[in-house]
Amino acid sequence: MEHIVIVGNGIAGVTLARHIRKKSDAKITIVSSENEYFFSRTALMYVFMGHMKFEHTQSYENDFWKKNKINLLQGLVTTVLTASKEIVLSNNDTIKFDKLVLATGSKPNKYGWPGQDLKGVTGLYHKKDLENLEEWAPQTKRAVIVGGGLIGIELAEMLRSRDIPVTFLVREKTFWGSVLPFGESQMINRHILEHHIDLRLGTNLVEILSDEKGHVKGIVTDKGETIDCEIVGLTAGVSPNIDFLKDSGIELNKGVKVNRYLETNIADIYAIGDCAEQHEGIDLRRPIEAVWYTGRMMGETLAQTLTGNPTEYKPGHWFNSAKFLDIEYQTYGWVWANPKENEVHFYWEHHKGKKAIRISFDKESRTFLGINTFGIRMRHAFFDKVLTDKQTVDFVISHLKDANFDPEFFTSYESEIQKQFADQFVGVKKT
Repeated sequence: MEHIVIVGNGIAGVTLARHIRKKSDAKITIVSSENEYFFSRTALMYVFMGHMKFEHTQSYENDFWKKNKINLLQGLVTTVLTASKEIVLSNNDTIKFDKLVLATGSKPNKYGWPGQDLKGVTGLYHKKDLENLEEWAPQTKRAVIVGGGLIGIELAEMLRSRDIPVTFLVREKTFWGSVLPFGESQMINRHILEHHIDLRLGTNLVEILSDEKGHVKGIVTDKGETIDCEIVGLTAGVSPNIDFLKDSGIELNKGVKVNRYLETNIADIYAIGDCAEQHEGIDLRRPIEAVWYTGRMMGETLAQTLTGNPTEYKPGHWFNSAKFLDIEYQTYGWVWANPKENEVHFYWEHHKGKKAIRISFDKESRTFLGINTFGIRMRHAFFDKVLTDKQTVDFVISHLKDANFDPEFFTSYESEIQKQFADQFVGVKKT
């Protein structure tokens, strides 16, 4: 019987195992060093905030795996022996495989800051990070968060929920300025400050200071300021977790290099999820996508290939969603921070500064290219079809009511948006 070994039990690896089992009786082993059972990483913040217990983050009952004949093994993989088709664990046990899938996820970026490995320094990715925060929070008078992305703002919200003062160091001149256009970024800057978070824009970490017990006691910024704190959150992005593969012969760059079938350069070895890197990005996507839903899609796709139906990974139109404190964010298609030569942006912001829409479209053909929404929930299916059909921006503007996720319960702003668009861009019919 063929033995498929999956290293990593995040969304990519677990989705793969489930979908293989639907189609095959192959022997499946999932190896993970972090936690025996799969859990939702995106829910860690809600455990800390008291909205749920950790066991609620586990999507399946503990006996699910035995019932479906999926073997779970806790252990740290230290070596992959490609010639003999074996993996080696930290206790020197070996496991033979017929097919190996690397789904090892990401690790928080560290940039060699002095003191970055002190007690009190954490990311927000692993179960251990949650456990550390629970241990340190009661004695914490202030926390400093380094890095202005989605994980950083989640960590800030978590700590503020316990009334811990937070200083937020953002290297850029405005929050998430490499992704968000200026208007939305300014809106989120204001929102962060309104939540009593000490936002320091254009500020870098230089050093993390230690007390006599090896615990954080403060940080130094590039402005020469020392800030006393007991927790430092490092949220300056993530990188593929692939250090153990350096001498394996598997082709690596920032991640594990794969083709469209998610195959590595070594026969019968594959990579999916955050650790996989396409040789060339698909359409306008980045070669590495550390996104929950793309990990799930890679698992579903590779399951087809491993059960006799070779299938290319085709993630479709880009979309993503997140939350900036209590402002929901969605993006569909492509809305760049700075419009490209052929693009025009339309921006509407509600007068209260908590809701906004930005639409990108082609200046010549008026083809709709993408949308950002803040505080207004939109239907994924609507925008997926609009992008596939290459509809015009005029079609989208005139069908905003159809795009609204829940018009019965959410105040409708369609008329105001449509009027501003008509006033700004000549040639669209007012509706």
